[in-house]
Amino acid sequence: MNSQPDILHRYLFDDLHVRGELVQLSDTYQQIIANHDYPLGVRQLLGELVAATCLLTATLKLEGEISVQLQGDGPIGYLAVNGGHNQKMRGIAKLKEDTTAEGLQNLIGKGTMVITIHPEKGEAYQGVVALEQSTIADCLSHYFKVSEQIPTMIWLFHNDETQQVAGSLVQLLPDGDDKEKQQNDFEHLCQLTHTLKAEEIFTLDAETLLFRLYNQEKVRLFDPQVVEYQCSCSEEKCMNAISQIQATEIKSILEEQGCISMTCDYCLTTYAFYEKQLTHLINDVKH
Repeated sequence: MNSQPDILHRYLFDDLHVRGELVQLSDTYQQIIANHDYPLGVRQLLGELVAATCLLTATLKLEGEISVQLQGDGPIGYLAVNGGHNQKMRGIAKLKEDTTAEGLQNLIGKGTMVITIHPEKGEAYQGVVALEQSTIADCLSHYFKVSEQIPTMIWLFHNDETQQVAGSLVQLLPDGDDKEKQQNDFEHLCQLTHTLKAEEIFTLDAETLLFRLYNQEKVRLFDPQVVEYQCSCSEEKCMNAISQIQATEIKSILEEQGCISMTCDYCLTTYAFYEKQLTHLINDVKH
């Protein structure tokens, strides 16, 4: 899979009122963790959240962005991933302390998952779920059950040796009349998907994988969508932030440090601004 671009696939099971998704990532995940010296457990959890957020953005029925944040009383202060309907992803983990712990409960502890949807048009809305399950996948399935009332199952995979992450989603489409049959069909497809192995999802292309899993079903595969890493930081955003600082304080920092520098938490890019660039912000300060 390393020779292929990072891809998200959507598909439908004809006549079964069920939809599915499959995402396979390498470059995107590698770029997210590249400049950070995360411990193994943190890399794994962040990778799973990246794959999960890709799956969530694909469920959006509007143009916009989803941010998923995990926060609790464990060694990780918070874990956050942002993704848009165009599958541009970024993510970060903030640690309170060094840790060799692994797993959701050990790293996040008692905490919550906050899912915020930011439509390009309209107001943002948010869902909060307690992290009472043992995995991110189970917590998200619980979120869909409680907040969206849509039966959904998610599977997440991580390979630290090859730095790959992947995920699959199966979701009931409640648009038919026979609710019992729909539920049975959904559970049947979940059982088939549950046989998916990490070795398969990291080495096989989507078409081969779907045929192996669902060769007795009618699967309609839609055009794939490329997933890419993209940080949203910019010099313009930093300048806007600096413009909120009092002019006297800007001048004081410049006199003390020679410049004002800002480092992006996500990609660790540092932006430096010197007096010449900030003249318009301090020209009302008397020398």
